[in-house]
Amino acid sequence: MRVLTGLVVLLPILLYSGKLKELISNWQILSLLSLTNMCLPFCVLAFTSLYLGAGTISILNATVPFFAATTGYFLFGQKVTLLSAFGLLLGFAGVVVLMAGDKQSAASGMALLAFAAGLLAALMYGFSTNIINNRLLGVSGLAITTGSLFFSVLYLLPLVLTWFRPEKLPGGVMWLYVLILGTVCTGLPYIMFYRLILRIGAYRSLTVTYLVPVFSILYGALLLAEPITGVMVLGASLVLLGIAVTTGRLNGPAILALRRSAK
Repeated sequence: MRVLTGLVVLLPILLYSGKLKELISNWQILSLLSLTNMCLPFCVLAFTSLYLGAGTISILNATVPFFAATTGYFLFGQKVTLLSAFGLLLGFAGVVVLMAGDKQSAASGMALLAFAAGLLAALMYGFSTNIINNRLLGVSGLAITTGSLFFSVLYLLPLVLTWFRPEKLPGGVMWLYVLILGTVCTGLPYIMFYRLILRIGAYRSLTVTYLVPVFSILYGALLLAEPITGVMVLGASLVLLGIAVTTGRLNGPAILALRRSAK
């Protein structure tokens, strides 16, 4: 329902703006992008949310730039410097800290599987970023988003109608939440993110993931009464520091400046 509501809202806008030709001419790559950037990550993260808190999931999601750099290097010929590789190690050290310090994951095999699933979703998002950067430059964010939602509906609807059909449909205010999730939390953010990629490039656009753990941990504490632990702060700090090093936000001169200030 999340992708369907987003499609219902955005498809008329696409038709009115005359962007349908862009969607049709790029339908093959959009059909792949819908799998790696919507269908599979949405399903995987839905499973992850059953066993991990919102703050922890957001920190795992913040590893997307690592996987963008890794898949870019191995699959798309992007260069990765030694400093970037060091950043990758820092980030994954943060993930290890999170896993080791999470009592729930230590006691539950399903929670460990949820950690792995969260990282798998980040891997798919990183791969998708490279697809957009290499295959869809010049295509409008509206066409990319609407096309991805369209193919996501085609992929997911048969599964919902057969294997994952709910025993009882939600009612009342739940449908309003689904509408908000499909439009405000899916369609519109994807349009803005794709436009950002077209303007400043894929790797610079991924710096927005720095903000995800901050707001997710904050909302988790305020709305869901989730505790903010020292392990979570340490893990998040390592992940964000690793991202900054990997993406060049914290380069050699900046590191030297930090060392001098520490002295």
